[in-house]
Amino acid sequence: MKKVTNKQPLHVRFSTVQLITMSFLLVVLIGTCLLSLPIATVSGKSSGLDALFVATSCVCVTGLTTVNTAAHWSLFGKIVMMCLIEIGGMSFMLMTLILAMVTRKKINLHTRLILKDSLNLGNQGGVLKLGLYVVKFSFTVQLIGAILLFKAFYPKFGLQKGLFYSIFHAVSAFCNAGFDLFGNSLEGFQTQPYVLMVISLLIISGGIGFVVWRDLFQWFYDRRLMLHTRLSLIVTLSLLVGGFAVFLLLEGNLSAYKDSLTPFQRVVNTFFLAVTPRTAGFNSIPYTELSQASLLITMGLMFIGGNSGSTAGGLKTSTLGVLILHAWSTIQGKEATVFHERTISRQIVLRAFALFFLCTFMAIFAIEILTITETIPTGYGIEYIAFEVFSAFGTVGVTLGLTPHLTLLGKIVIMLLMFIGRVGVYTFLLSIAKKQRAKESLIRFPEEHIMIG
Repeated sequence: MKKVTNKQPLHVRFSTVQLITMSFLLVVLIGTCLLSLPIATVSGKSSGLDALFVATSCVCVTGLTTVNTAAHWSLFGKIVMMCLIEIGGMSFMLMTLILAMVTRKKINLHTRLILKDSLNLGNQGGVLKLGLYVVKFSFTVQLIGAILLFKAFYPKFGLQKGLFYSIFHAVSAFCNAGFDLFGNSLEGFQTQPYVLMVISLLIISGGIGFVVWRDLFQWFYDRRLMLHTRLSLIVTLSLLVGGFAVFLLLEGNLSAYKDSLTPFQRVVNTFFLAVTPRTAGFNSIPYTELSQASLLITMGLMFIGGNSGSTAGGLKTSTLGVLILHAWSTIQGKEATVFHERTISRQIVLRAFALFFLCTFMAIFAIEILTITETIPTGYGIEYIAFEVFSAFGTVGVTLGLTPHLTLLGKIVIMLLMFIGRVGVYTFLLSIAKKQRAKESLIRFPEEHIMIG
């Protein structure tokens, strides 16, 4: 007689946040394999670690690189990088949606839930419609940006090279990646305010957030804005205007360049300094020539980053807005956190504080490790390390020169920071945490006073 067993096949179920994290990892690994091919480099050879680092930086739309993008990679390698930036900026799940549209496959409930989490939405209502909007909006803005850049690049680089450069930098700017094909970022365009302003507008467009853009377009019909949109726009505008004013003051409107740049060109370059730390990674003025005060402001802007649900990284403007509103309410002796006659839930406030603590802890911990593993050149202090850490975590991509000289452990730390900064702290932590059943606690412990402040 045959023995009957009741064994059933094991089905491993992953949560949506785990699937999002794994999708980013999968794209990084595919990108690494492609960039490791001999055809991807000019010389025909590339370090596997460099390929992994650059692939991670592309997918995480950061812009930090251990090799010179213009000189090291071939046309094939640059095209691979551009595709990785596009996938990373729009998120892998949105690219899955595009594939489903092309093949005319039905989007099931599980895919909708993943799209909801990848877009950082509160519920799944209308998630498919929003996903389609994001795809159309992103490609439209990038196309317009490429056309505007082609007007400046065509006379300088010709038809083919000018067209490719226009598309590459439009994608890199909108996705807030910061990769360039010039070898020295946009330092060669200090005297061309047109190019700097087009890049700035692409950076701002990508960093504002897809949900905010859709809400702004709908405002023309119903004259209503979501609370998230109002808060994000106020904080974004405050950071842009405030950052521009501070850089004007600290750098004297780039007085060091008064012999080579006109007053208007210096104003535009100063504005560019305020825009790029919002997770973009381009620079028209070398950061090594800025004052210590300006570097500190830049690190603060990099840490904050862009809006939620955008191509940007960092703490996010809405998180900062909630923290400021709650602090102001506490100072006034109010229990509720109110904005525009709406109460922000206690759960959101606690999550904002937890996120701020986790981001700060990660940054400090990474700085401590790199201070041990990396060599600080003469003339620099700990800002040489801190600048790199905030740039990686905020998925910005600017550097004071540390990236090409990173040790093995240093590269691993920076890659982890870029990855966490892109997928989000909560998404990353929840993806590696053990899944537990949610149980309502039936026991409430007594409260006790703890002195604060």
